[in-house]
Amino acid sequence: MKTAVAPTEKPKPSRAKKRIAIVDDHPLFRKGLEQLINSSEDGFRICGEAGDAAEGMATIRELKPDLVIVDLSLPGANGIELIKNIRAEFAKLPVLILSMHDESLYALRALRAGAQGYVMKQEALENVITAIREVLAGRPYLSSDMSAKLITNFASGTNQANPTDKLSDRELEILELIGKGRDVHEIAQALHISTKTVETHRAHIKEKLNLKNARQVTRFAVQWLEGQAA
Repeated sequence: MKTAVAPTEKPKPSRAKKRIAIVDDHPLFRKGLEQLINSSEDGFRICGEAGDAAEGMATIRELKPDLVIVDLSLPGANGIELIKNIRAEFAKLPVLILSMHDESLYALRALRAGAQGYVMKQEALENVITAIREVLAGRPYLSSDMSAKLITNFASGTNQANPTDKLSDRELEILELIGKGRDVHEIAQALHISTKTVETHRAHIKEKLNLKNARQVTRFAVQWLEGQAA
């Protein structure tokens, strides 16, 4: 007499971990971000890191990650230039911006360049996992404050061209730092460029905004930042 054998349950297939690359020039920040992401319960894993745009593209080509986290301030080519290069070569690769720069100043530029989300570094511990989930699901991610601001501007019809739209991404970075009281040497150090390059960008800012001298550039930068914060 044969005894019935209880059917064995087939092991459930393990969900493949989503592989994420980080492009940021601060090793300590990358390490902290790696620990945070790898310890999440979502099955995310950091598969590679890079400290600048060129190294970032090489890492992406080699590792083929599922998502890339990019800082805006990188040595050489900045983060927005990197996004454009990623988008040209990897059209469907999701990109999440994680930056110290104010979201209200750069989020739209980043999205226009091809990013799918934006998180400020001071909010990273609180929001980055949520942002990764949203972007990997094919949904854009902005903070609730930024989303509300965009909706309000659109609904009220005040989403008009800004004089700073004439500036390049690097020029906008420099204008922001001028508005925060940084001098030429401090800006050069922060952006990993020469003081001569900073002065050249400042001259271009002056010309594009129809300002007469460096003092007017500084005044405009301060007033512009105050207006963005309002």
